[in-house]
Amino acid sequence: MTQRVLIVEDDPMNAKFMASVLKRKCGIEVFISENVEEILKIASECNLSAIIMDICLPNSEHNGQKVDGVYITKLLKAEPKTATIPVVLATAQSMPGAREHLLELTKAEHYIPKPFHDPDDFMREVISVIRPDT
Repeated sequence: MTQRVLIVEDDPMNAKFMASVLKRKCGIEVFISENVEEILKIASECNLSAIIMDICLPNSEHNGQKVDGVYITKLLKAEPKTATIPVVLATAQSMPGAREHLLELTKAEHYIPKPFHDPDDFMREVISVIRPDT
């Protein structure tokens, strides 16, 4: 079964880096979006293995309001159809306690600090969520 990951990211370079690593090194099918309606549609229809969620999303809106990755993750976790998809928060918010706070606030399964420097480290972090037995 093909594994699929949705990347929710506003920075095109970060999105390209993540997609490239997941496609080339892991053979994972990748979707990229920061449009909330599209995110919700992909999450509910595409049998995702995981969602990588940026926290800062300056271009994302829902119901006419600017929203961030915390809001979108809460939306996903509140819907029975998408609640069980593992969410990996990928953020530069790395102040002491930020990891624990964001995981508790969103009910996300994992947290990866940015910036990403090593493709293998990034890949291992994502694989630990979507293939926990490897």
